[in-house]
Parts: sequence; structure tokens; C-alpha cells
Amino acid sequence: MIKTLRADFAIIFERDPAARNWLEVLLCYPGLHAIWLYRFAHWLHQLKLPVIPRMISQFARFLTGIEIHPGARIGMGAFIDHGMGVVIGETTIVGEYVLIYQGVTLGGTGKQSGKRHPTLGDNVVIGAGAKVLGNIEIGSNCRIGAGSVVLKAVPPDCTVVGIPGRIVHRHGVKVSALDHSQTPDPEGDVIRSLIGRVEQLERSSEAHALHPLNSYLIDAELLKNVRPRHLIPSDHFDRPEEYEGFSEGGGI
Repeated sequence: MIKTLRADFAIIFERDPAARNWLEVLLCYPGLHAIWLYRFAHWLHQLKLPVIPRMISQFARFLTGIEIHPGARIGMGAFIDHGMGVVIGETTIVGEYVLIYQGVTLGGTGKQSGKRHPTLGDNVVIGAGAKVLGNIEIGSNCRIGAGSVVLKAVPPDCTVVGIPGRIVHRHGVKVSALDHSQTPDPEGDVIRSLIGRVEQLERSSEAHALHPLNSYLIDAELLKNVRPRHLIPSDHFDRPEEYEGFSEGGGI
């Protein structure tokens, strides 16, 4: 237990550049307070003590804005950064050294009993506002983009973004867990592609309108005596009267 509590404390200095000294971390980090109160409540929960573990979790929720059910299992070194609005359900399993930002929900999708919350591997990063719902497994070293809604299992070493969440990067170049600017943006790529295509079509349209051949006005007098080739009889010089009337529009 002491080793776990020390890991929870030490990881903050590694993950948060704003952490300057141990006193500031002890007094001003609600994520640390919530984790330590959860560990005490979880210990009492394992002893089958009724009511009191839930009361401790509700006190932690009042104090920090982070709600962790005492039945959840969280590995050592977990860090909840800022943390307001984080909800972790009863049957959730969280691996070691997981980084969770504010507004994250690790929840269920229905009223079924048994295992109904997600399982997270080690070194998972979940961005702000992301929702991971249902009895699904998120592999180790995965990154969930901010605002994503994940409803299906994710293999290890993947990046997931979007609603619903989809894998956009797998076994790629390793980047810093804190550098969210390097998360792929497939929607933005599509929009930029469409904008580029529209601009290309506009340039083509302007070039077509300015071309000299397209600026001529055709005088109807020039086409007065023009006849379609299939209407010209075989004897070009001996044309019946009926044909001349028909070719001028008579009977049409």
C-alpha cells in the first residue's frame, strides 16, 4: 500500500510540469486526494464493510468533483489531472500509470449486472471529456482523444478519436503522452481536402470564362443557311420544293 501511495504521488511530478514542490502537490491536487481517498474506501469495500466506503467516495466527490466507486480497481501510479467531472464506475479496472483528464467517464451502457464497465491497460491516456462505455477492453499504451466516445474494444498501441471512437493510428511513431497536438484529425483532413477541391474548381471555372474562344457571341444570321448534314439530299442541286419547306421549319 505504501509503495502504491508513493507511486501515486511521484507520477505527478513526471506528468504535470506545473508541479513545483511536494507541499503544493499535497495540498492543491484534487486528483491525488481523490485517488488516496478511493484507495482507503476500496480497502474497506474489500472487507465487505457496508455503507462507509460509499460515504467516503461521496465525500471525495464533494471535496474534489471526482467520483470513483469503491468497487473499482485502479493500479498504482494513476494520475487524474485537474479531474473535475471524472466518473469511474463500480466494475472498472484501470491499469498502472494511466493518465485521465477532466470530464472523463468510465461508465456502463445499461442496467445489466456483473462486469459492465471498461478495462484499461497500462499507460493509457484519456483526453478531456472522453467517454469509454461498456464492458470493453482498452489495450495498453492507447490514447483516447479528447471528446471521443469509445464503445468498442481497442487493441494495444492505438490512437482513437471521434464519435463513435475509431482507430486512426496503430503501432506508429511513439509520441509524448502529453502532446495532444499530434493526435490525428481525420475530419479536419477531409474538410481541408474538400476546400482544396472547391478552390481548384473555382480556378478552372474562372480560366474557362476568360478564355478568348468562350467570349465570342454567335450571330444568328451566320447560322441562317446552315443545315444539319443528315438533312442534305444526295443531289445537292436538285432539291424538291417540299424539302425546302420542311428544312425551313414547315410541318414541324
